[in-house]
Amino acid sequence: MLIGVPLQTAAGETRVAVTPETAKKLKAQGHTLRVQSGAGLRAAATDEAYVAVGAEITDAAGAFGCDLVLKVRSPSRDELPLMKRGAALVGMLNPFDKDGLQLLAAAGLTSFALEAAPRTTRAQSMDVLSSQANIAGYKAVMIAADKYQRFFPMLMTAAGTVKAARIVILGVGVAGLQAIATANGSVR
Repeated sequence: MLIGVPLQTAAGETRVAVTPETAKKLKAQGHTLRVQSGAGLRAAATDEAYVAVGAEITDAAGAFGCDLVLKVRSPSRDELPLMKRGAALVGMLNPFDKDGLQLLAAAGLTSFALEAAPRTTRAQSMDVLSSQANIAGYKAVMIAADKYQRFFPMLMTAAGTVKAARIVILGVGVAGLQAIATANGSVR
């Protein structure tokens, strides 16, 4: 199958739909990958890393013109005309955005919103929400530690002891549990 991986154009988006490691696995299964030049740069994946695992580097038209397009976010209005009718699109497509879904349907695409995949053991490899929540919980503590005016962990120095920060985390879902683990590790 011909799989395209376009550059993410949404403001502030630094993720890429396929890493070189995943590209290598897809290539080993016999697929052809076309990665838009620069698609992985903001995620610390160079074009050279994709080429090293057998992916082809292409332009936007080459990445969007594939049978299967893997994208983190839904294509913009400018990107949709680059996709061919009948192609499949997989990514976080915001299934509650009625207008966006109508644009995808009007473009003749078969679309799979990963955030709508069931959160079961069987579908765990497609669970983008838990993986992103895990990262969000970790990063929330890192950002808080950066913004906080004092130290998070207890520090013992020759000049004395600095008391550990008190941290409140609301919620014990995936993000909350990761935040607790991260904060607990930094406090000890």
